[in-house]
Amino acid sequence: MLSILKKEIISYLSSLVAYVTIGVFLLVLGLFLWVFPDSSILEYGYAGLESLFSTAPYLFMFLIPAITMRSLAEERKEGTFELLFTRPLKDWEIVLGKYLACLLIVLFALLPTLVYYYSVNALGMPHGNIDTGAVIGSYIGLFLLGAVFVGIGLFTSSITKNQIIAFTISVFLCFFFYSGFDSISQLLSLQDLGLQNLGITQHYDSVSRGVLDTRDLVYFIITTGIFIWLTLFLLAKQRQKGLGGTVMISVLGVLVFLGILSSFTFTRFDFTAEKRYTISPISRQIMDNLPKKVKVVVYLQGDNLPGGFKRLQSATRDMLSDLQAYSHGKIQFEFRDPLKGLNNDQQNEVIQNMAVEGVEPTNLSVKTDNGVSQKLIFPSALVSADGKDIPVKLLLSRIGLSPDEVLNNSIQNLEYAFSSAIKKADNGGRPQIGFTEGHHELTDLQLNDAMKTLAEGFQVGRVDLSAISFADLQKIKLLVIAKPDQKFSEVEKFKLDQYIMHGGRVLWAIDQVSAELDSLRGHGGEQLAFPKQLNLDDQLFRYGIRINYDLIADMNCSQIPISTGNVGGQAQIQMLPWLYYPVFIPLSKHPVVKNLDGISSEFASTIDILDTKNVNKTVLLTSSPYNKKLTAPHILSLQALEQEPNPKEFQSTPKITGVLLEGSFVSDWQNRPLPEGLKEQVAIQQQSVPTKMIVISDGDVLKNQVGSDGSPYPLGYDHYTHQTYGNKNLLLNIADYMTDDSGLIALRTKEIKIRLLDRARIRSEKMYWQLVNTIAPLVLVLICAIFQHYLRRQKYAR
Repeated sequence: MLSILKKEIISYLSSLVAYVTIGVFLLVLGLFLWVFPDSSILEYGYAGLESLFSTAPYLFMFLIPAITMRSLAEERKEGTFELLFTRPLKDWEIVLGKYLACLLIVLFALLPTLVYYYSVNALGMPHGNIDTGAVIGSYIGLFLLGAVFVGIGLFTSSITKNQIIAFTISVFLCFFFYSGFDSISQLLSLQDLGLQNLGITQHYDSVSRGVLDTRDLVYFIITTGIFIWLTLFLLAKQRQKGLGGTVMISVLGVLVFLGILSSFTFTRFDFTAEKRYTISPISRQIMDNLPKKVKVVVYLQGDNLPGGFKRLQSATRDMLSDLQAYSHGKIQFEFRDPLKGLNNDQQNEVIQNMAVEGVEPTNLSVKTDNGVSQKLIFPSALVSADGKDIPVKLLLSRIGLSPDEVLNNSIQNLEYAFSSAIKKADNGGRPQIGFTEGHHELTDLQLNDAMKTLAEGFQVGRVDLSAISFADLQKIKLLVIAKPDQKFSEVEKFKLDQYIMHGGRVLWAIDQVSAELDSLRGHGGEQLAFPKQLNLDDQLFRYGIRINYDLIADMNCSQIPISTGNVGGQAQIQMLPWLYYPVFIPLSKHPVVKNLDGISSEFASTIDILDTKNVNKTVLLTSSPYNKKLTAPHILSLQALEQEPNPKEFQSTPKITGVLLEGSFVSDWQNRPLPEGLKEQVAIQQQSVPTKMIVISDGDVLKNQVGSDGSPYPLGYDHYTHQTYGNKNLLLNIADYMTDDSGLIALRTKEIKIRLLDRARIRSEKMYWQLVNTIAPLVLVLICAIFQHYLRRQKYAR
């Protein structure tokens, strides 16, 4: 076999055709990757070689058949097959020798592409900002693809004596096995048969990312083995020779056994630096235990998407493929452009229908040959199971971040977003969330979007603490106290306390100071902000928290509309920053607030954290460093808007406005008698089981704005400035964290490093790098050709 291998390599590299073929391959590949804008690495903007591994398969369909077409066809045409078989060589030794020789030639053709790695490594920002592990893993995928194509080419070369026919058939079979099964599986009558699993694309796409699944590896081994087996079968038939039945059947048996084994057990090797394709045990357990099929439709699809959105699209496809790998085939997904082929009226109708489902469009500026055009895209997905739809927002905007950072944060959040949505869509028993009533809390209209949003994954309702029994209260997974204005009775406080002692979770959204903008407008522009008497201070103090009777004035704030006069009978409205509406930018790495946009608030107070045993405190929200604390009572006046705030007066340490408490709490009724008026006999539990609560010093973070016609706006949306804050996502994260003990929300701490190219350097050196990566690989091949020619002359000159 080694003699055949050596002979084939020397024979091929001694031919000018080999170098021309490889040169053309590298030239076309260089043009696609570095010159043509649609597939250019320089235009993509990210320090990676994804374009190489998505383009190379299509060029392989021509390169590899050109390499393999002569291997057996030429032997038959020249009549040297008979001479070859007179040697003490077995058929399989001849075939494997030629196969390995062709595979080594393919590797030789790939070696010059390492210039691309050097270039991306040099252009990274900072220098060397490329995931080498992912590149190595992707090259493994390209090698496995080449191994299958070589097997196909060797098989077609054994069919005929004509090299052109062998080349043509090989190109067709390579294309069919790469893309054909995917196309066939799209037919309506065949969509549920899983024919795409027989094709190469699905398996290659998985490996080319830098993650090697043993099922994909077995697929490539089996496919390659089948074509080598067919080649041996044809050679034996042509020579009218027996197949060596035992050996051939044994080989087939081994291939079948590998296929069966891989379907029952598998493992994955993630070569990427951050292990970005390693699915967490929590997600794997959710996927493994899915009781029914789940359909995911991704609407991030369309032509002329910018590089960043292509990356988000690719990452979404990768994540769904990874989750699908652990779902035993119960997750199906597709990418769909909902506006494709529709006229304006139809598009408007589709947009409205999708908005009802929670899928919102984003207006995107796209560069075209005629300038810049506006394009609507839908960076969202819809998870459906058993008639229930859960929207998934793929793009997470955040104030103060660059577009690249926003996209990177969105990619980091994909596993949590899809795992959480799939769990909600497929989970029959939804946890109960109760909003307290009876103390002038936020109304149903003010909580409309909060309750509506939570209702997609939870059972949501109102809870009257004075009337509900202990047994029913314990069924509630999360209790939300949303901006009460009236005093809590001792009986209600006792019920709250014992609810917590038995493991209940509470979200306290408390306003300690009475102040409302509507009251300011209705009382000549002035109002006295005074402390509320909620009778909760002692209870919160025992748990480790004190909400102070003060207000935060913060220069990082939202705006309010102010009438500045009349012109022609029309009121002139101006938006001015209102210092008492702070916007909290979450800086904590805790999954409840990680990567959230700014949180809008109204008249927030400061929080003091007290030293209590067995309770861990995590600060979630704070004001900006440009704040000032005002102790209540304090007169608020709209006339303050006329004055520019002095920055020197607003320099202070950030004030705490949101805290997570976790651990074992001491009862507020420790060593105290039961409150009067308690109708049930309850044994006081002095120490809580491990539980958690969140305290936010502003109830308005849960309040949606209401239009003049009485219709509610989405939570976090400011209809005056048309800006959306992160309040809704904060509420959803709190609900998930407080009701789910599986730790699913911890996936939000997953971090992926941003790997960008140096755009400034690219602009100034673009032509240089295009020439380097187009010409340098060709020069390397030319040097090899000259060196090989020199060696041959030296050898035969003797």
